[in-house]
Amino acid sequence: MSSETTFPVLPRRFSRSLPTLTSTLASLNDRLLFAVPKKGRLHTQCLDLLSGSDIQFHRHNRLDIALVKNLPLALVFLPAADIPTFVGEGRVDLGITGRDTVAEHDAKTPGSETTGIEELLDLEFGKCDLQVQVPEKGEIQTPEQLVGRNIVTSFTALSEKYFRELEEGQDAKQGNESGETMRAAGLKAIATVVSSTAVLISSKHPSDPSLVRLIAARIRGVITAQKYVLCTYNVERLSLPKATTITPGRRAPTVTNLQDEQWVAVQAMVERKRIAQAMDQLSEMGATDIIVTKIENTRTV
Repeated sequence: MSSETTFPVLPRRFSRSLPTLTSTLASLNDRLLFAVPKKGRLHTQCLDLLSGSDIQFHRHNRLDIALVKNLPLALVFLPAADIPTFVGEGRVDLGITGRDTVAEHDAKTPGSETTGIEELLDLEFGKCDLQVQVPEKGEIQTPEQLVGRNIVTSFTALSEKYFRELEEGQDAKQGNESGETMRAAGLKAIATVVSSTAVLISSKHPSDPSLVRLIAARIRGVITAQKYVLCTYNVERLSLPKATTITPGRRAPTVTNLQDEQWVAVQAMVERKRIAQAMDQLSEMGATDIIVTKIENTRTV
């Protein structure tokens, strides 16, 4: 990258309570520490995820730590941008934040044998793109044209890495996503630096690995339950092969014999987004008594 390239930075806002919080965390050595966003676009969905995972807590007003009632766990409410640092340095064991903030942390502070972040789960919400945006009516059409120029970003390390790779000849990922805020500002996207969703991350050496696995399994179960429904129906035995191509299940459908030997009952998990189409296809091929049931929670692999 050109030595003249500079990256003016929008100042990061740290919580005034972080120094006090850091000292408080050291006193919770009998609990696994789990960092979650204290506000912002991921906050509400994180709380729903914790509730679905039966992580019971009460957060007192304005306090950034909540003790979990039914597990040896403490929730730590942090700005989402600070969570990768706390997890990477081992000050907390688990965290939920955006993949973009994890990428920024990793670009700034590469992990070692004792520090760094491990991604456990893609939580599949909070989707967004970190994009290169330029004036809609300006002369810039490709990110390569910005190499050596000044840019403004709060993701300084990730942006520097991205433009360095461009300068070294690596292809840019084109992006044409658009949003109301961008259009209102007279901007257009010309490339995507990283596509982000919320992720569950862990430090490399958590204080209680078995509890980390339990929490990850619970959260995975909730995510799976949100994606799937349980479809149950009756079908003639001769039509079973065709029916199971429509509802193959995650591993295989459950098939049960009925009193009428010519018929069987079938149960299978079906993705919620395609259940209507699956029901149409089952009806068309002669399946009957088709019932769809909401899944509250799961344990799947």
